Amino acid sequence: MDEIKKYFPELTDKQRQQFEMMLPLYRDWNEKINVISRKDIDNLYLHHVLHSLAIIKVMRFKDNSAVLDLGAGGGFPGVPLAVFFPNVQFTLVDSIAKKMRVAQEIADALGLTNVKTIHSRVENLAINQFDFIVSRAVAPLDDLKRWSFKLLKKKHQNILPNGLLALKGGDQIKAEIKAMGKGEYADKTRISTFFKESYFEEKFVIYVQG
Repeated sequence: MDEIKKYFPELTDKQRQQFEMMLPLYRDWNEKINVISRKDIDNLYLHHVLHSLAIIKVMRFKDNSAVLDLGAGGGFPGVPLAVFFPNVQFTLVDSIAKKMRVAQEIADALGLTNVKTIHSRVENLAINQFDFIVSRAVAPLDDLKRWSFKLLKKKHQNILPNGLLALKGGDQIKAEIKAMGKGEYADKTRISTFFKESYFEEKFVIYVQG
């Protein structure tokens, strides 16, 4: 929690309380349904919550935006973002039902009325209903784009045009951007420019315009 408070001092008391509740909730659910490596649960705030919040440093969603978390797993980045943006609607989708159950149970326990979970493949979702797609280490950028861009609304209301915001790491990023083909716009921001912990040194937020 110290890192969350340090980088986001503007949090309300309610938001701080919601973030503080995450560790015991995820510990409890992780014993029943493994959504985070049990060796990594002690690093929940740094490796999962703060990593998810890196998207905020690139994009602050306007109220009433609709955001899809594609391949949300146990709720990252969608649940932490939903705490930060209480007036933005987040839809979390994953093909694994038990992971969606954990995400919904935790969202409910946190009192997040702006979170909806769907157990489905992304290909089955209705088109033109989201302002942004967010994702964390799910698939190559070209696949994410192919699966999700039909889901984006045509009308823009945020500072960036509607598109994809993906949390990525490693050496494959250049190859993934190149694989999308000429004319595709992709902008990568080093997370280490705003989060100074060594964990973020080779991690990026990738924006691809829809």
